[in-house]
Amino acid sequence: MRLCQETDRLSFATGVLVLADGTSFKGEGFGAVGTVAGEVCFNTSMTGYQEILTDPSYAGQIITFTCPHIGNVGVNPEDVENISPASSTAARGAIMRAHVSTPSNYRAQMELPAWMKRRGIIGLAGIDTRALTIRIREHGMPHGVIAHSPSGEFDIEKLQAHAAAWTGLEGVDLAKDVTTLKPYKVDETTWQWGKGYGTFEGTDAPHLVVIDFGVKKNILRLLVTEHCRVTVVPAKTTYTEIIALAPDGVVLSNGPGDPAATGEYAVPVIRQLIDHKIPTLGICLGHQMLALAAGAQTKKMPQGHHGANHPVKDHTTGKVEIVSMNHGFTVDEKTLPDDVIQTHTSLFDGTNSGIALKDAPAFSVQHHPEASPGPQDSYYLFQRFVELVTENRR
Repeated sequence: MRLCQETDRLSFATGVLVLADGTSFKGEGFGAVGTVAGEVCFNTSMTGYQEILTDPSYAGQIITFTCPHIGNVGVNPEDVENISPASSTAARGAIMRAHVSTPSNYRAQMELPAWMKRRGIIGLAGIDTRALTIRIREHGMPHGVIAHSPSGEFDIEKLQAHAAAWTGLEGVDLAKDVTTLKPYKVDETTWQWGKGYGTFEGTDAPHLVVIDFGVKKNILRLLVTEHCRVTVVPAKTTYTEIIALAPDGVVLSNGPGDPAATGEYAVPVIRQLIDHKIPTLGICLGHQMLALAAGAQTKKMPQGHHGANHPVKDHTTGKVEIVSMNHGFTVDEKTLPDDVIQTHTSLFDGTNSGIALKDAPAFSVQHHPEASPGPQDSYYLFQRFVELVTENRR
């Protein structure tokens, strides 16, 4: 047994990341104590670490933050994006360069390490995140194990074997693990400075059903802010059950895992929505679900897109917007059928970022128009969808 014990700002390392190839990064462990495997990615956002760590789309992943200072504004109950506090419904681990400092922000109600411990997220600070990010850029997102032990003792060979044995995200349906267990209604609007979240209760407003593959709260808030009644349903809700709710439109939410695996039960439902001309909007995983239902294919990306500074072109307007992205799979634009229009593309690598169906009132985007964190350039997509719903409602 080979033990890892290395000098840090403490007398020894209390945290470690071990990759499947045996590469290890040692530093200060914090948050939850334990060991967990996941896919190691990097996120380039400068703000919003709490929203990122609670985004269900990160289920099964360990996030490396390229921004060196994480935790300096603390955490609060308002900036949580997932419904459940269970660690399995969001990121498994967080890696950062600088050690977490005492928060300095009037909204902070708890320090990041204590909050991560409560939510079961393992943290690792004080490592060379530039070296790790470069490795991911050059070789793709590796399988890894992040571990935190106050004793500072780690069996590196055992951790490497654990990372090598982890099966990864390809072929895995994670939406079933993060979705709501029962339908619920939403009336909360977006946050405003000095006011917090508001409410909207329109009795004759358009009714939208959101299929929850791992939905972020801010998607729901923006739909309500556009004066819609919103009902969220589990990922495996049938077409008959959806129609029984009398929706004016359906939203396919974001979520984690392999879209092809989730599509085994979701695609048949979406095809029925398309066939019956139900206005449909897809976001992130929901975008991939719509593409699969239309006859396209998806594929795994080497490093994915994770951050809030991604340039995307909307071909319907010619506008270039800066967007928030978080996905490790993408729609293969070469497989798009003739009745599908490519509406958006990434200006980083040319990958598909949006589609629209020619013969049905349905469109989708790969990026996150709700941001949280990120710029608000894409908020117009919610307005565009509500306009489509309203037109079809008449």
